[in-house]
Amino acid sequence: MKLVLTGYGKMGRMIEEEAQKRGWEVLAALDGPDLGRLETLLGADLVIDFSHPDTLGPLEGYVRRTKTPLLSGTTGYSEAHLERLRQLGSVVPVLYSANYSLGIALLRRMLEQFGPALLESFEPELVEKHHRQKADAPSGTALLLADALDPAHQLRRICGREGFCGERGRDEMGLFSVRGGTVAGEHTLYFFGQDETLSLTHSAASRRIFAAGAVKAAALLVKRSPGFYTLDEILFSTSEKERTDL
Repeated sequence: MKLVLTGYGKMGRMIEEEAQKRGWEVLAALDGPDLGRLETLLGADLVIDFSHPDTLGPLEGYVRRTKTPLLSGTTGYSEAHLERLRQLGSVVPVLYSANYSLGIALLRRMLEQFGPALLESFEPELVEKHHRQKADAPSGTALLLADALDPAHQLRRICGREGFCGERGRDEMGLFSVRGGTVAGEHTLYFFGQDETLSLTHSAASRRIFAAGAVKAAALLVKRSPGFYTLDEILFSTSEKERTDL
């Protein structure tokens, strides 16, 4: 398979390494000023994007011109950005996820399934931890998990508290961001009830799991027809044999 990578930082290089383990060819790895090459670059089997929201414009042009499927893990997108990705799904298969870990995909499914029961009896709070270089807060994964728990946004999302806040409301969900060191990523959802607390935690020991997960998802995405897909749809609607063959 022939790939184009947009975003060639630490994650981009890890994805390149994981792709090369499978014998895939990286036609171009673009970042910064090099992104201008998207205007003339030939099509590939897939473009993998772990860059910056500002890259979306050139990326859209490339995908529409060459009809190259797109896998994106860029965080910091607004709802308007995500709508543009959905529209690209009318042309090619598009997969977007803020996190390509299997553990996070399973946690998201758990929250979707049991969210109503949890919110009926518990008050949720979410704490996420990342390395000092992470630019966005709350993390894309934190927002993904919050959406899985509360898809209709019925809870007010409180990003930190200070001063005299008064009593916590039942209509709140706190999202707290911690930054420092080399933490690859940790997300904990706390559910506080009457005389009991439930917590669910996912910890990434290395960012390598995200690169490996993205490459695995890429191998499945290229077999799909045009559409906008979530990681859950790609992983869990694929046959066990097809997943094992990867």
